[in-house]
Amino acid sequence: MTQIFDNPADFADEALDGFAAANRGYVARVDGGVVRSTEMPAGQVALVVGGGSGHYPAFAGLVGPGLAAGAACGNMFASPAAGQVYRVAKAANAGGGVLLSYGNYAGDVLHFGQAQLRLNAEGIETRTVLVTDDIASAPLDQIEKRRGIAGDLTVFKIAGAAAEAGLDLDAVERLAIRTNYRTRSLGVAFDGCTLPGAEEPLFHVPEGQMSLGLGIHGEPGISEHPMPTASELAELLVSRLLTDKPDDAGNRVVAIVNGLGTVKYEELFLLYGKIEKLLGAAGLAVVEPECGELVTSLDMSGLSLTLLWLDDELERYWAAPADTPAFRKGNLAPRARRHLAAAEDEAARDVEDATAAAAAMGRLATDVLAQVQAVVVDHEEELGRLDAIAGDGDHGIGMRRGVDAAAAAAAEAAAAGASVERVLTAAGEAWSERAGGTSGALWGSAVIAAGLALGNKDSYRGADAAAAVSAFVDAITELGRAEPGDKTMVDALLPFKEAFRSAFDGGTEVRGALAAAAVAAQEAADATASLRPLKGRARPLAEKSLGHPDPGAVSFGLIAARISRYADSGAADNPLTDSRLAASAAGNGAQE
Repeated sequence: MTQIFDNPADFADEALDGFAAANRGYVARVDGGVVRSTEMPAGQVALVVGGGSGHYPAFAGLVGPGLAAGAACGNMFASPAAGQVYRVAKAANAGGGVLLSYGNYAGDVLHFGQAQLRLNAEGIETRTVLVTDDIASAPLDQIEKRRGIAGDLTVFKIAGAAAEAGLDLDAVERLAIRTNYRTRSLGVAFDGCTLPGAEEPLFHVPEGQMSLGLGIHGEPGISEHPMPTASELAELLVSRLLTDKPDDAGNRVVAIVNGLGTVKYEELFLLYGKIEKLLGAAGLAVVEPECGELVTSLDMSGLSLTLLWLDDELERYWAAPADTPAFRKGNLAPRARRHLAAAEDEAARDVEDATAAAAAMGRLATDVLAQVQAVVVDHEEELGRLDAIAGDGDHGIGMRRGVDAAAAAAAEAAAAGASVERVLTAAGEAWSERAGGTSGALWGSAVIAAGLALGNKDSYRGADAAAAVSAFVDAITELGRAEPGDKTMVDALLPFKEAFRSAFDGGTEVRGALAAAAVAAQEAADATASLRPLKGRARPLAEKSLGHPDPGAVSFGLIAARISRYADSGAADNPLTDSRLAASAAGNGAQE
C-alpha cells in the first residue's frame, strides 16, 4: 500500500516534482510532465510518450537520449489532459516533428488526439502510434482494439532509437508501427493495487487464484486459474503468446518479464529462466532480454511477459544505446544542458503580438462563453438527470466545471489584451483540464480549433465565422469518431453545421445563419430520443436510453440556441447584431 504522502490528491504531482529533482541530469519539469534537460540536435524527431501516473518507470523514467524526448503524466491511472500533452510536446519539439505514442485507452486517445490536432494546426507535424500489445484485451482479428501494457517499452525504445539516429518522422512512425504489430504481451495478477489514500485495493483476486489477462489498472481478466507453479506459469504465458505471434514472425525475439509492483526481482529472475528455456525449445533465439519493473501498477501483485519478434532493422534499434533514469543500454556521449523558455514568456509574446481586431474579437469570444456558461448553469441539474438514465449522471456537473473554467480563463486572457486565438486556446485548455472525461476533451478541442481558425488577423469577415464553425465541428467529429445515428452530440452538431453553411453560403448574414443552425440543432437533439446509443457509456444500457434524447446533443442544442439569441439581441456592444464580427476601440473594424 502507498503510504508516504501529505495530501493524496497531490501525490502524482509531488512525486513527479521529486523525480525531476532527483534526475535533473536527465529531465526538466514542465507543466504536464517532463522533457529532456539535455540538448537534442536541431531537426530531430521528438518522441513524446505518456499516460497516467502510477506506472513508473513508465513514463517519465524513459525520457533521455536514445528513448523519449518527453513524457506527459496525468493523475493516478488517469490520462494527462490535452493541454498537458500539448505543452510537453511543444517543449520537446526540436523541429523534426513529434511522434506521440501511448497505450490504447479511451481517455488517452481523446486527450492526446486533441493535442495532436492543435500541434498540427500550429505547424508542428505530429503523428500518433498507439500501443496495442495485450492479447487478452481483444482477439487477433481486432488487434487495433487491444490495450497497451508492457509492450510500451519495445515501441518507445525502437522509435526513440530511430529518432536518435536522425531518421525522419515518416521513418520513425513506420518503425514504431512495425514494432507494435510484432509485439505481444500477456499479464497475470495475484492481487490488486491501492491508490494513495485508499483503504482498500481497487480489486482483489480470490485467495489461491490467479487472474489471467487482468489490465494494469485493474481491468477484468479473461479467466481465473488456481495459483500455478513457476513452471506452469511460464508454460501458460509462453504458449498463449506463441499462438498469437505475428504473420511475419522470425526466430529471434526480445523477451521482457515485467513486474507490476510487488513481485520480487528474485521471483522474476526465476520465472525468466524457465521462460527462456521454453522459448529455446520452441526454436527461438532470445536477443537482449529485459527482466524487472518496467511498466508497473503501484503495488499490484502481478507480472507480464512480452515478446517482440525482431527483424534485422528492429534488432539494430533495439540494441542501440539509451540513457534514461530508468533504462540504460550501451554508452552515449554526455550532452550539454539546454535552456527551456518559460511558458509565461510565450504567453506574453502572444499578447504583445495581438492585433486590435483580434483583441476585440477575443473580448467578443469571452462574452459568448459567458452566454454558454449561463445556459449550462441554468440546465445543469436537468442535464445530470438526463444523463443518469443510461449513464453516470455527471454530464451536467462536467459541463459546469468545464465552462466555468473556460469562461474564467477567457476573461483573464481577454483582459490582458490577448487575441481571439489565444483567448479561445486558453478557454479550451481550461475546459479540457477541469471537466475531464470525453465531454471535456471534445469541447476543449473544439473551442481551441475555433480559436485557431479565427487566428490573429488585422480584420475579420463572415467567412471567418463560417471557418470557425467548421473547425469547431470537425474537431469533435475527428477526435470522437462518432457517426450520425450513434446517439451522441454529433447528431446535433452536424445538422448545426449544415444549416449554418447552407444559410451563410446562400447570402444570409452570420446572425441569421446562427438562428437557422440553432433550430436545426435543437430539432436534431430532440430526435435522438428514438435512437439507440452506439458509442460511450450509454451503449450497454441502450434499452433504458430509448425514448430519451442524448444529453450531449441536448446540451449542444441549448448552447446553440442561447448563442443565437445573443447574436440577435440588439445590444449596442454586440458586433454580431450589425453584421460585423469585431471592431477595435479605435474603430479599426471589419465588415462582413
